[in-house]
Amino acid sequence: MYKYITMQKILQEERKLWKKGFKRVVCLDESGRGPLAGPVLAAAVKSDFSLLKNFSKFDFVHIKDSKKLTPKKRKEFYKILTKHPNIEWGIGRVSEKVIDKINIKNAAELAMEKALRNLEKKIKKRADFLIIDGNQLKNYKLKTKKYKLIVKADEKVFSCMASGIIAKVTRDRIMQNYHKKYPCYGFNQHKGYPTKYHIKMLKKHGPSKIHRKTFGPLKRFF
Repeated sequence: MYKYITMQKILQEERKLWKKGFKRVVCLDESGRGPLAGPVLAAAVKSDFSLLKNFSKFDFVHIKDSKKLTPKKRKEFYKILTKHPNIEWGIGRVSEKVIDKINIKNAAELAMEKALRNLEKKIKKRADFLIIDGNQLKNYKLKTKKYKLIVKADEKVFSCMASGIIAKVTRDRIMQNYHKKYPCYGFNQHKGYPTKYHIKMLKKHGPSKIHRKTFGPLKRFF
């Protein structure tokens, strides 16, 4: 009973909307705004009401914002979330080249738009309502839907926590693959974020093709 009540609590935003008749509530979050290199990723997650009762052995009450989980825990949650029968998800990716053209805010929202589109293709139905992590929204295609912005939704709303984890793990894997192509920067460790080591390697080797030219520390090279 403890788990059931707790899941009711962390699914409270979704439950409010389900009760209002919105059957396909989709939550959106992104990963990769801050790095100096690589794409920005977003995930769209739709949870089903049956999730309240259909538990795996994994304990969802320990789910958190992806940034507050260890890499090991994120991978554990990712595995369960992406295979759970009551969770549907989609991924959106926007390259560093597009980020440089339209800025990171617009690119993150474009990644969300792509993630939503991919989810809707998968489930073959349109989302009824969106919950988006943040306090501003410019993307006109997302704004054609009914939506709610929640600051720090990835700390408060189950499906936003889930989307943050899926986006983060997916992006980390992409950066680990880039490490094989550009080993001198240490992408496997910092995933493109501006660590001291990353800045040091930038000064030594200059930027790679996947570095974001418009980000502060990179402007000196262009």
